[in-house]
Amino acid sequence: MLSDVEDNGPEPDRWHAGLDIGLLVLRLGLAAVMGAHGLQKLVGLFDGPGIGGFAEALTGMGYTSQTTLLAWITAFAETGGALLLALGLFTPLGAAAILGVVGNIVFTKFQLGTGYFDVEFDIVLGVMALTLLFTGAGRVSIDKNTPWRRKPGAFGAVGLLLAAAASTVVIVMFR
Repeated sequence: MLSDVEDNGPEPDRWHAGLDIGLLVLRLGLAAVMGAHGLQKLVGLFDGPGIGGFAEALTGMGYTSQTTLLAWITAFAETGGALLLALGLFTPLGAAAILGVVGNIVFTKFQLGTGYFDVEFDIVLGVMALTLLFTGAGRVSIDKNTPWRRKPGAFGAVGLLLAAAASTVVIVMFR
């Protein structure tokens, strides 16, 4: 039983280098994936559709209003959010931007009837963004001396509300 294990050693520090390295890896991994997707939309990089092609794809996904504007918003949210996460700069804002986009992706795929296994990767990306919302960027970041690094819970909650509000506005206004 675990209760039989005696631990007389000192309590470990609440924060250590492994956590900072882990958060850096999480930030860079999410930034790489979302940045690549954003650049596909923004400039057609990596055989992407570009803004025009993505706007057409949005129409096929059930978006009926201002699809070109939505394509620009999505491309900038993905690319800008990824850049902010990679730098560890305004991390709650970058994570919220990505979480808002991913929320719309998951909603849209479920509306299209594609099922769980078509959204599981998107859900993982959303969980990564949500994690960064509430943990912050860590010490290996430009954010290391900011209020949102010292109080990540409060700023994470604000970021979550922003992501949910943005996602809801997009669904209501553009579908």
